[in-house]
Amino acid sequence: MKFGGTSVANLDRIRRAAKRVGVEVAKGYDVIVIVSAMSGKTNELVGWVNETSPMYDAREYDAVVSSGENVTAGLMALTLQEMDVPARSWQGWQVPLKTNSAHSAARIEEIPPENIMAKFAEGMKVAVVAGFQGVSPEGRITTLGRGGSDTTAVAFAAAFDAERCDIYTDVDGIYTTDPRVCDKARKLDRIAFEEMLELASLGAKVLQTRSVELAMRYNVKLRVLSSFEEQSDTAGTLVCAEEDIMESNVVNGIAFSRDEAKMTLVSVEDRPGIAAAIFGPLSEAGINVDMIIQNIAEDGLTDMTFSCPIDQVKRAEKAMADAQTRGDLKFAELVADTGVCKLSAVGIGMRSQSGVAARMFQTLSDEGINIKVIATSEIKISVLIDRKYLELAVQALHDAFGLEKSA
Repeated sequence: MKFGGTSVANLDRIRRAAKRVGVEVAKGYDVIVIVSAMSGKTNELVGWVNETSPMYDAREYDAVVSSGENVTAGLMALTLQEMDVPARSWQGWQVPLKTNSAHSAARIEEIPPENIMAKFAEGMKVAVVAGFQGVSPEGRITTLGRGGSDTTAVAFAAAFDAERCDIYTDVDGIYTTDPRVCDKARKLDRIAFEEMLELASLGAKVLQTRSVELAMRYNVKLRVLSSFEEQSDTAGTLVCAEEDIMESNVVNGIAFSRDEAKMTLVSVEDRPGIAAAIFGPLSEAGINVDMIIQNIAEDGLTDMTFSCPIDQVKRAEKAMADAQTRGDLKFAELVADTGVCKLSAVGIGMRSQSGVAARMFQTLSDEGINIKVIATSEIKISVLIDRKYLELAVQALHDAFGLEKSA
């Protein structure tokens, strides 16, 4: 059971979460509870680090920022003990949750179950584990990046062969799109791992992408639930293997990312190795490139367009300017359009049904919305459009694919 920051934001909410844990213990389960820091605490700690040392040592950053989860874990264990539930808290190094040495973006390498299983054998019923943190080979505290508690929870579920992994958050499941943008958005009872992975990577903020990747790899059944609503056995959304879903709409969700930019390198040489000369430096600069389009060459020159997050535009411009200065790359200009957003239709039904792209493009055309870039995969179609049309486009596509109705 994983409880996010809003679910443990104060002592009352921690008590409410503890009661949910108590219900599972009463059913006879041994429970591993993963907790986030209280809502707002991680941002406060990050702010203190930045104020103290703008060019901070990443190892000390992790030491400070991981402390929020330790507080919640201790308070949750105390609350459960007050309810006569045998519980104790565990920090990442005590488990130990072993990671690599990439501070503030560490990857989990191993979770040996022996220490926690030994305590279960001695009568402990609940292990309350501080999420988001682990220990490096050098014995230093590491953190897994923002949203890392989801990944912690799925990794524990896999390592302990748990019956399921329940992620408690401030929403009651996965929706066909953001209900704040489209009031017809519908909660899905089930969604396939692949669809959830696409939605998470395309802007849906409910689950961290790496947590879905892990769940898919180890076939961990994930349930996304609200910690603020009464629970039933069918509550929330189950994220599961495709074969566990009987019927599915062709398109199951509309995802979007507001903070995109479209970058175009004008008049690049059309020769072998040119793509590597562009995207190598971008990769080294840590630019997260998504959609890529190359125009038809004319007179030995071509234009190359790609999208990236809006906060990486300055770094992308510098990487390209540096490559030109070094002589690795020649181009006339780099044009940045920061007024775009990315809109994506996702569904495993696309594999077996044609016409999805045509319907999507016709719907946008009918609303007078121009498409700037298109990218497709087996189960998704993404487009870049002007950001001012985002809400209109989401609502139009939600209607066009009949997402308010279940399959």
